[in-house]
Amino acid sequence: MSVQPEAAHAAAQILAKRRLLGSSGPRLPEACRPTTLEQAMAIQQAVSRELGAEIGGWKCGLPTPERIVVAPIYTQGIQQDGPCRLWPKDGHARVEPELAFVLGHDLPARALPYSEAEIDAAITHTHLGLELIASRYSDTAGLPFVESLADGLVNQGLWLGPEVDNELARGASELHLQISDALGEIGQYAGRHPNGVPRAPLYWLVEYLRNQGQGLRAGQAIITGSYAGVLTLPLDLPLQIRFAELGSLDVRFEAHPALNP
Repeated sequence: MSVQPEAAHAAAQILAKRRLLGSSGPRLPEACRPTTLEQAMAIQQAVSRELGAEIGGWKCGLPTPERIVVAPIYTQGIQQDGPCRLWPKDGHARVEPELAFVLGHDLPARALPYSEAEIDAAITHTHLGLELIASRYSDTAGLPFVESLADGLVNQGLWLGPEVDNELARGASELHLQISDALGEIGQYAGRHPNGVPRAPLYWLVEYLRNQGQGLRAGQAIITGSYAGVLTLPLDLPLQIRFAELGSLDVRFEAHPALNP
């Protein structure tokens, strides 16, 4: 059953306001709460319209019969220089270490499917990245997947680190991660891509969007899954995160200045 436009708009107004303010709150009212993937995607798209924000990238993962993993990353939330500003949780940054595939030319909607070779040819840069995590729901324990999907799958932005070797990155199914501050190592993880092949979710995303009459644009950055789940890291400290032989990124997290409603 499709969600009524009025219900999708009502849900989008709530979620968009929370996103802009960096706030969270209760589940959506039952009258506009999604119960199907179709309803969740209608709300997700309505949030984009409500924000009037340009889509600068996507997060995605391989689907299952019960789930699709796809959400926009807004240009205003993509950062590369200076401190990384985010909405913290309990005084800490929550991030996911990922690879970001950046397109050098458009992959517009068309009648015929794209081959993997065509998609590979469009990927001109690969960067180390950190997905910035925040939910617009205050209690996520037991939250149905479709409600998280409607909210953009806990994405609040993307930190783009340095460019790395395209060919090394495309085969990086496993990456040993080391996190250090000025005093030394503070954590390490045996990182593994959730889908094995880092570009596999991107191949799926291109076809998913094509079937929706949408395409991808040059300059968009696509992330395809965390190598170590969600990491909780300190604010206001210079950190270095090494992605094995691919290289490392330097970052310092800062809380967004508070906004008035």
